[in-house]
Parts: sequence; structure tokens; C-alpha cells
Amino acid sequence: MTGPFQQPPGYYGPGYGYGPPNYGPPPENHLVWAILTTIMCCVPLGVVALVKSNQVHTLWFSGQFEAAHKAANDAKLWAIWAALSLPILFVLYIVFVVFIFGVGFFGLFGVGASL
Repeated sequence: MTGPFQQPPGYYGPGYGYGPPNYGPPPENHLVWAILTTIMCCVPLGVVALVKSNQVHTLWFSGQFEAAHKAANDAKLWAIWAALSLPILFVLYIVFVVFIFGVGFFGLFGVGASL
């Protein structure tokens, strides 16, 4: 029995009742958050989140499951940092404007100080 569809001698199948491992669906790639943070918040951090989120499905379907989960987590973290960058920069800008306004209004050394 050596036809074109026969198994070679000594081949016993996929492991006596054990099928291939089931890894489930691919992890969430957070692509929507990456796109939104790129458009609305911080472009450099958002681009990194976009790249990481695009790597998730590529890595998953090439069999690199741990790398796909790491890319998904990295995409999430970069999107969070991109989203937080806008409020952080806004607060720093307000502090800077208040400081400059205070220096301009009260003088460098306080009210009533003369040079």
C-alpha cells in the first residue's frame, strides 16, 4: 500500500487522540485606538501604536503566538501614552502660561521689588 495518499511506514497520526493545540482567536490589536490617538493626540506615539497593532495578526497567523500577545500589549500601551500625552502637554502649557503671566504681572522678584 504505497499510493500517493498513503502515509509513510511508521507514521501514526497527530499523537494518539491529541489534536493540534487550540490557541483560540487572535488577541485584540487595538487598531481603532491607535488610529484615533494618531489623528487626535500625538502623531509619533500614535504611529508606533499603529505599527504594533498591525503586527498582531501577522505574528498570530505566522504561528508566533507569544510575540502576537506582546505586540497587542505594546500597541495598547503606546495608544495609552499617546492619549495621555495631550492632557499632559495641555497641563504643562497652562502652568507655563500662568508662570509667564505671573512673572510679567508681578515682576521677576515680586510686587514692590525694585532693581
